[in-house]
Amino acid sequence: MVRILTCRGLVPAAAVLAAGLLAALPAAAGDAAHGKSVFAAQCAMCHTATHGGPTILGPNLYGVVGRKAGSTPGFAYSPGMKAAGFTWTDDQLHAYLPSPRAMVPGTKMSYAGLKNPSQLDDLVSYLDTLK
Repeated sequence: MVRILTCRGLVPAAAVLAAGLLAALPAAAGDAAHGKSVFAAQCAMCHTATHGGPTILGPNLYGVVGRKAGSTPGFAYSPGMKAAGFTWTDDQLHAYLPSPRAMVPGTKMSYAGLKNPSQLDDLVSYLDTLK
């Protein structure tokens, strides 16, 4: 067995490797496959999620992660969303989706919010796959 000397003594190398791998994982990794079903139940009545998909009541969410808020061509955003000034990241989506109107006052999105943390993690993981 290989051991590594640390400030707390000798530690098996496998333990050091495992700790490093765990630290590299996202804090709240969701299930993208389940997130697709959350999208279908919670979002699909207003949003599409396919490359080149149409605008329905809300903008197409394909490629939303990494996109500047309020920037999808062809969608008439609220002044608040146009002025939001952030780019959609996992953290921004986690902040926005539980209470859209609290984060962006005056948003057109009338959705009450996704309050279930597990479903939220899964949905954000699914949105991450739309590239």
